[in-house]
Amino acid sequence: MYAGLLAGLFWGLDTVILGVALASSSFISTEQAIFLAPFISTFIHDFCSSLWMLLYMGIKRQYKDVLRALKTKSGKIIVLAALVGGPIGMTGYVLSIKYIGAAYTAIISALFPAVGVFLSYVFLKEKMSKIQMLGLTASILGVITLGYSPGESTIINGWIGILFALMCVFGWASEAVIIAHGLKDPTITDEQALQIRQGTSAIFYGIVILPLLSGWSMMFDVLTTNTSAIILFSALFGTTSYLFYYKAISKIGASKAMALNITYCAWAIAFGYLLLNETLNLKDTFSALVIISGSIVAGGDIKELINPVLKKVGLNEL
Repeated sequence: MYAGLLAGLFWGLDTVILGVALASSSFISTEQAIFLAPFISTFIHDFCSSLWMLLYMGIKRQYKDVLRALKTKSGKIIVLAALVGGPIGMTGYVLSIKYIGAAYTAIISALFPAVGVFLSYVFLKEKMSKIQMLGLTASILGVITLGYSPGESTIINGWIGILFALMCVFGWASEAVIIAHGLKDPTITDEQALQIRQGTSAIFYGIVILPLLSGWSMMFDVLTTNTSAIILFSALFGTTSYLFYYKAISKIGASKAMALNITYCAWAIAFGYLLLNETLNLKDTFSALVIISGSIVAGGDIKELINPVLKKVGLNEL
């Protein structure tokens, strides 16, 4: 559970720093730059993350283990998870924003843990108690409340936008479930799986998505600015987040790990306040507390959380 919470915390920090990069002149100078920004930043982010993982795996001397894992059936399953969660999930997210705006996209995409719970139940036979489902529901409602800003939405084509948002939900939910299946192989560690995941995503973006969008020229322009250094820095925290996320998936299952991971929305508010002096309002603060509290209930065993407290104050355990 702690690994899942730390995954959300570091992804919140990664989100704030990446937001600084996306607000730079490199990504907002033209309409084309605004459209390509998420794709190019994701490619650079995942590429840098794969480099951080190479350094990490080099220190642990596991290069050969990664290559061995890649050749196995489970390794190929992890490659599939990378394609589903990265290019498919992220592409759906970006295009949904284009057609229905960020607010409605945030609402729909927040449903991915719920879909993940269903997929985990069907394919992995994972179960959540009623109280855990209640916690997950509260957390998702908190994310929806946090992300909804009526005045910011511009709907161009509602049905197409909704379809792309659902594509994002399916991609993100499926990634965790497929990864969980791949990690059932005792010969593959969560760290090796992450190296495969980040490398696969970066390669696919580089040789498929960017050429299709004619984005290589702009990508090289971004690399010559300080923006690339900011993304490299954010990727360090993103890599740390993924390490904890994959560890949580392997220890407590995909459904609970996803429930804990969406706390990044709340952590991002805290880091925005601490690092960028962003203002806090009552709605955001309340939503953040609901998200974190609901996720802890959804991702942990409520008895394990409460019994030590009850024991200390001399009350009967649950």
